[in-house]
Amino acid sequence: MAAFAAEHLTFTYPLAETPALRDVSLSVEEGELLVLCGPSGGGKTTLLRQLKPVLTPRGTRTGALSLLGVPAAELSERDGAARIGFVMQEPEDQIITDRVWHELAFAPERLGVPEAQMRLRVGELAGFFGIDAWFSRDTDTLSGGQKQLLALASTLVTHPELLLLDEPTAQLDPVSAEHFLSAVRRVNRELGVTVVLSAHRLDDVIGLADRVCVLEDGGVAALGTPEAVARRLYETGDPFFAAMPAPVRLWAETGMVGACPTDVRGGRALLRRLQPRPGAANAPESAPTHDAALTAKGLWFRYEKNAPDVLRGLDLTARRGEILAILGGNGSGKSSLLRALSGVRRPYRGKVQARGGKTALLPQDTRALFRRDTVLGELQETARLAQAPRARIDALTETLDLTPLLERDPADLSGGERQRAALALVLLTEPEVLLLDEPTRGMDKLACRRLGETLRALAAAGTAIVLVSHDVGFCARFSDRAALLFDGALTGEQPARAFFAGNHFYTTAANRMARQLLPDAVLTEEVLAACART
Repeated sequence: MAAFAAEHLTFTYPLAETPALRDVSLSVEEGELLVLCGPSGGGKTTLLRQLKPVLTPRGTRTGALSLLGVPAAELSERDGAARIGFVMQEPEDQIITDRVWHELAFAPERLGVPEAQMRLRVGELAGFFGIDAWFSRDTDTLSGGQKQLLALASTLVTHPELLLLDEPTAQLDPVSAEHFLSAVRRVNRELGVTVVLSAHRLDDVIGLADRVCVLEDGGVAALGTPEAVARRLYETGDPFFAAMPAPVRLWAETGMVGACPTDVRGGRALLRRLQPRPGAANAPESAPTHDAALTAKGLWFRYEKNAPDVLRGLDLTARRGEILAILGGNGSGKSSLLRALSGVRRPYRGKVQARGGKTALLPQDTRALFRRDTVLGELQETARLAQAPRARIDALTETLDLTPLLERDPADLSGGERQRAALALVLLTEPEVLLLDEPTRGMDKLACRRLGETLRALAAAGTAIVLVSHDVGFCARFSDRAALLFDGALTGEQPARAFFAGNHFYTTAANRMARQLLPDAVLTEEVLAACART
């Protein structure tokens, strides 16, 4: 039986001129794991929401859709709630109670699960996901990654047959992401739950997939096994091929000999057969180092008087013309650090000193920045308050590819589209110190590259940029310095290339794959170049 089947499915949002989904025909069999990918705004979240009736947005739908063997319109509300689980792109949208254990118990209580059985389910899942340590905490004190894990656990507590995951690892550090995806694999393989997983960063998810579906402009651009999809994208020159994991790109660009590797182990075996010739890695040209634009000395911070310290004597220097990337585990204090640097939160000890100019913060959750009905209205209002000329709006619209979004309601944008619009609002203020909290959240590989080029241009013009991110590949490509936030302080701060080439977890898939043969290679392009020289 198909867990779901769509035939010629088309969906258009109210007042939209073009469909968000175009003639989609796709079915997923019971027990299958499908990875859904494609450019930002391609229709991934819209398709997932068609599969969870209570979350289906307003709009016009044509074509046929069946869920769990029955037409979608005939699925009962109870079956839709219990048998189909959904983890949203924004976990803050899904968590509705004040305590972690309340959140885990909420769904089974609503479904009338007996108390003894409910307690067993909650305890089982809390142990399975390692939630025991923060089982009694308030949900508003959790990090983004902890909220994502909680959203997954509270979804599985109803024992769904179909699990829909929208960007589930976007908020997770590399170690937590690996743990999360291992759990998803066990849920799929050992419990037989059908999984549809949407993702932009594909390095760790392609290896899980039975099939991959690429959505572009609302339509199916490629569908099949990871190998078949990679072959089609490469042979048709589809720009989305650049988002494929390093082992897949290596296989495709060196002749497609043998089976397509989908993980580091397979990529390393292929690389040994290719016998690349080591060469000097071509590091991106570093921005010139200028004076400090912002310094932090001995910062100590906690959220409540009797709570544990989040920052413990932290020192930091942000220099003009330089991008500093800060990485770290979920809950390590990265967002708290940016709030302290921006003045949103005040440390109880230590000092933050900005040496002239504006400091601006792009928060992790950008929805609070939007108040108007259209993206253009938001830009115009921000420009008015910042006394920025219209030309500044036009330049940012072009740079961040916002032209197709100007008349859209920010609430209807995908995560990546909203992120780009929010960045434009922040940049309209022309800050001299720019603080970015997960700036690539929800963005596809091509959008990330445009963002990185924009940040490099800002740094070249003298802006000091501090970003915190779980997107290791983005940080490795575009930052000048990198550091790990651990135990409340920065550690291991060094030039970005040395940082990423020296780590085992906080590094790129390309480096993990190639480090035994090409220890200085950090980017996939560097590995490909070494193979091209053989």
